[in-house]
Amino acid sequence: MPETTQREKLSTSQKALAINLDAEIYGTFAEIGAGQEVARHFFQAGGAAGTIAKSMSAYDMKFSDDIYGKAHRYVSRERLQQMLDHEYQLLTERLGEVRGDRTTFFVYANTVAAASFKGNTECHGWMGMRLQLRPHGPPNDIIIHVRMWDKTALSQQDALGIIGVNLVYGAALLHTDIQEFIVSLADNLGIQRIEVDMIEFNGPDFEHVENRSICLHLVQHGLTNAVLYSPDRHVLQPSEILYKKAILVERGSFRPVTHVNIDMLDAAGAQFLQDEKNRGEEVVVLMEITIHNLLAGGELNLDDFLARVDTLAALGYHVLISNYSEFFRLTDYFRRFTKKMVGIALGINNLLEVFNEQYYDNLAGGILEACGRLFKENTRMYVYPMKGSGYNRYLSEQAGNATATGGPPAPQGMPIPGDWLITAQNLQVKIHLRNLYAYLLENHYIEPLLGFHSENLGIFSRDVLKKISDGDPSWEKLVPAQAAVIIKDRHLWGYKPAVPMTQS
Repeated sequence: MPETTQREKLSTSQKALAINLDAEIYGTFAEIGAGQEVARHFFQAGGAAGTIAKSMSAYDMKFSDDIYGKAHRYVSRERLQQMLDHEYQLLTERLGEVRGDRTTFFVYANTVAAASFKGNTECHGWMGMRLQLRPHGPPNDIIIHVRMWDKTALSQQDALGIIGVNLVYGAALLHTDIQEFIVSLADNLGIQRIEVDMIEFNGPDFEHVENRSICLHLVQHGLTNAVLYSPDRHVLQPSEILYKKAILVERGSFRPVTHVNIDMLDAAGAQFLQDEKNRGEEVVVLMEITIHNLLAGGELNLDDFLARVDTLAALGYHVLISNYSEFFRLTDYFRRFTKKMVGIALGINNLLEVFNEQYYDNLAGGILEACGRLFKENTRMYVYPMKGSGYNRYLSEQAGNATATGGPPAPQGMPIPGDWLITAQNLQVKIHLRNLYAYLLENHYIEPLLGFHSENLGIFSRDVLKKISDGDPSWEKLVPAQAAVIIKDRHLWGYKPAVPMTQS
C-alpha cells in the first residue's frame, strides 16, 4: 500500500493514548456482536478517564432491541445508525451542560459478525463515529464497512480492535487530510487481514467531501479491490445490491459512454434474460471500470473519474470500480455474493485479451486455470462484434503499445477487409488455443451477440473524445442524449460551446 515517507505511523497503543490525553475529546463506546475490542485498547493505554464517558455492550439480542429498537439485521448499517442515534442523544443530554463548552463529543459504535463454530458466518461488520469537530459544533458521521480475512474468531477480534482504534484516531485527528485518514485505517494491521469496502462521510463539516472519490482511494490504496456506486450517486456496500442476484456487467473506459456501450449492454441483456437459468431472477446491471484504466494517464484524475461515473449514473447504471485486470478475478469477486448467473458483455478486443496467455504467467495452471476459474459457475460471455477496420486498428494499437512499454505482445493477426464483420463465431485465436476456444463456444460459455445495431460499430470512444475537444459538434450524435447534456453543462473533456457567427 502506498505511503508517504514523511508519515509517522503510531502503534495502536500510542494512538489510543494520544486520544486519551486530548482533554477535548470525550464520548461513548458501544460495541455489539463480535466487535467488543476497541474500548479495551483505550482502557489499557492509560488515561482512559479523559476519553471514555461510557463503554457498553448489549450482547444479548433482546437487550439490544430494548435499547436501540428493532432492526431487520443485527449486523447492518441500520443497526449501526440506531446505535449512533441513541448513544449520541444520551451523551449530549447528560453531559452537554456540564462540559459542552470545552468538549467535542463523540460516539464510536460497531456491530460485527466474526467467525463462528458453525463456520458459515459472513465475517463482516459496520463501524461508525458520530463526532463534533469543535465544542457545540454539529454532529458528523463517518461510516465504514469491513470484512475480516483472518481464519479464527480470536484473530478477527484482534483485527477489529486495531481498526476500531484507527478509525477513532483518524476521525478525531486526521479528518482534515482524508487520504491520510484512508491510509491510516490499515496501520498495524495490513490489508491482508481486513478489507474496507465502503466509507462515507456525512454532516455539515463534511459537505465538501465527495464520498465517491473517497471510496476510490480505498481501491487505489489497496484497502479493497472494488467499490460500488448507485445511479443516484451514492456509495453502496456491495452485498446490499449484489447478494443472491444474477449479475450482468460490461467493462469499459466510458470516456465518454457512447451508443456502442449501450447497444452492447442492451443486446447482452436480451440474451441474458432469455437464458432459462435467469427466468424469474432479479438481475443487477453494472458498468465496470478498472482502476488501471483510471490510472492510464499516470496518476488519478478525480475530475475525469467523476465525469465518467456521472454520465453513467445519468443513464441509470450502477458503476463498479475494481482492481481486477483479469476477468476471472472479477467473477471470483462476484461469487462472494451470489451463485446466480454472471453475464459479461464485452467486445472482440477484450475477448482477445482474455486469450492472451502473457496475462496468466503468475498462475500455475496458466490460461487453463484462468478459464476454469472464469467459467466454473454459471458464467457467460456475450461478445459484441467488430468491423474489420476496427479489428485492424486494434491490432495496430496493441503492437504500438507493446513496443512502447515492453509489455505483453499484441495478439497475432493479419489485416482483413475493413467492411468484414468479426464475431465470436469466426474470431481466430492462436492455433494452439483454438480447441479450447471451440469448446467454450460450443458449450455456450462464449456467445456471439445477435441483436446489435450495425450502425454503431464504427463508433470509438477515442474518436468521440477528440471530436469533443476539437469542437466538432458531430460527437453529440455518437453518445446518449443524457450523457451529452452533462458533458455540455459541465464542459467535460475539453468541451467548449460553439461561438455563434456574427454578421458583418
